[in-house]
Amino acid sequence: MAIWFECKIRYDKTMEDGKIKKVTETYMVDALTFTEAERRFLEEVEPYMSGEYEVAGIKKARIAELIASIDANDDRWYRAKVTFITLDEKTAVEKKTSQTMLVQANDLKNAVQNLEKSMAGTMGDWSLSSIAETQILDVFPYKKD
Repeated sequence: MAIWFECKIRYDKTMEDGKIKKVTETYMVDALTFTEAERRFLEEVEPYMSGEYEVAGIKKARIAELIASIDANDDRWYRAKVTFITLDEKTAVEKKTSQTMLVQANDLKNAVQNLEKSMAGTMGDWSLSSIAETQILDVFPYKKD
């Protein structure tokens, strides 16, 4: 299972009108440790940086699954909270367990459709508790060298 880290970088960005503005961007990195996450994150973003920049923060993200899209138009990431409903056979009581998933899509409607497509083969009952667009610009999964 992947361990995801939410990494933020702060740098001076030249805007379309020529002004320089300090911005913070968020990315997701698949890594085993904070150190590895920072190293892999910097390897990915350094080629696009000019001038000074700093890693503004790294934190573990509780992401159970990442649902990437092959459609080039899907350029946004949505955080979906999915609730799985199970039945305890001994007590006959419903138990609800929530998991967070990242879904790539171009709009909210498409995000829900991509999630439903991904969950189509699921044997258990589930429901979508919430879904919202994130500030995540890109996701860097683990790649073997």
